[in-house]
Amino acid sequence: MYQIDLSFLKGVYLAPDGFEKSEEKCQCVIRDIILRCLNEDHNGKTACMAWGYADIKFPLEDRTIIEAECSGLLGNHFCEINNDLTEELKNDDLVLVKNEDCLEIARVVEVGEYVNVKRRIFGLYGESLPKAVRKITEEDMAQYRRNLHDEMLARPIFIEKVRKFKLEMKLVNIHYQFDRKKLYFFYTADGRVDFRELAKDLAAKFKTRIELRQIGVRDEAKKIGGLGTCGREYCCAAFLNNFKRITTQLANEQNLISNMSKLSGPCNKLKCCLSFEADNT
Repeated sequence: MYQIDLSFLKGVYLAPDGFEKSEEKCQCVIRDIILRCLNEDHNGKTACMAWGYADIKFPLEDRTIIEAECSGLLGNHFCEINNDLTEELKNDDLVLVKNEDCLEIARVVEVGEYVNVKRRIFGLYGESLPKAVRKITEEDMAQYRRNLHDEMLARPIFIEKVRKFKLEMKLVNIHYQFDRKKLYFFYTADGRVDFRELAKDLAAKFKTRIELRQIGVRDEAKKIGGLGTCGREYCCAAFLNNFKRITTQLANEQNLISNMSKLSGPCNKLKCCLSFEADNT
């Protein structure tokens, strides 16, 4: 939302002493400027309200909310802080998040006023949210590392089982729920796959509940990540939370139709950034 890339200053001849602290100070100044601009009054409306929610009155939330990201099913999500969590949270802290009957480890993306600004922009208020229970402990971190290790060990087993049942599936990612009550396999396929026998075999092997989830090629690119032709991280992996419908009409409106061969991303779909220039008013 506001991070400015200052990594170009980290060269041997350019980086001054104490660069890390200088970068942190720059980011704090940038945050303050953007927050002030977002909350400026425009004819009686804040900038956030002027973006589409001018007629909506948002009461103040009576709960503390953070934004966090998780490699599991939660993805990027707002989370309510549990009353038992008395420690002050900062960006990049790792917390244990409870959602319905599952526990996951998540990284804190944003805290404070920026979270409230984002929620006002999205028109969110009062909805049910996952709860950040506490900061992770050393035991939690050991469990998390064990899960990551077992996910790697499960990969060749899954591929072997797919060949055994002669299924047309491409494995994208494996995720152990933090409490190990479920093991998720994310895959892509050209069509529907009858994986009932595969799921039974995997459940017998791993002694836990198995969920196989088919995802699209754009979701695959988001999970794997990488660098685009622009030299930067994929937009879907960096900051996009949902995918818009991208059509050739968007390229035509930007006079790019003559270079269609260059407009496909690594997922072989039209690049998401084509929608950035679209008129959303």
